[in-house]
Amino acid sequence: MKKAYIYPVIILLLVVIFGLGYCQQQRHVRKVLSENQRLWNENRDLRQSLAQAGAVSQQINSHQELQQRVGGQFIERRAYYRRNWQQFIAATAGDYHTGFLGGIKNLTITVRNQTEYPLDNVVVKVLYMRNNNEIFKTEQYTINNISEKSSRSITASNSRKGSKVEVKLVSITSQPMNFCWAADKPVPAGDPDPFECVPAAKKDNH
Repeated sequence: MKKAYIYPVIILLLVVIFGLGYCQQQRHVRKVLSENQRLWNENRDLRQSLAQAGAVSQQINSHQELQQRVGGQFIERRAYYRRNWQQFIAATAGDYHTGFLGGIKNLTITVRNQTEYPLDNVVVKVLYMRNNNEIFKTEQYTINNISEKSSRSITASNSRKGSKVEVKLVSITSQPMNFCWAADKPVPAGDPDPFECVPAAKKDNH
């Protein structure tokens, strides 16, 4: 009978021993997996940090490159506006009232500056006309300090006669743009940038 008990006891001890070994092995495996997961998370965080640092560095470099590029093209941008100023600067008459027998009231003149540079002064000429387009009166006005990408309006004088008006630009000056234009100023033939206040050739000679 004793032998009959010995075998189960031995088997039970072997099961306990193998069970303890298995549990210990599982704890070791879990520990190794946990350590691997920790290392993987650290590597992931490190990669993200490096990627963020690279993105910030790229943004800084791009911003510096853009500043250098814009700075290098500063003069050329001014020249572009000078050569194409009619696309960006305009003077127009606002809504006004006309009398039953003629006459103009509540007339405003607006100068729009769509360049990236302020205009020091703009001189405009207002032509008061009859129905047959005959000009019977001319007024001239100067509008000062028109900021970049903006407009400025003034009130023009009323007229006892006339049914319509026409607004013409007379001259434009912008020192920040190095731009000096006048309707009566002749344009030299072959000059690609004739409206510089101080032409580059003259600046180089002084």
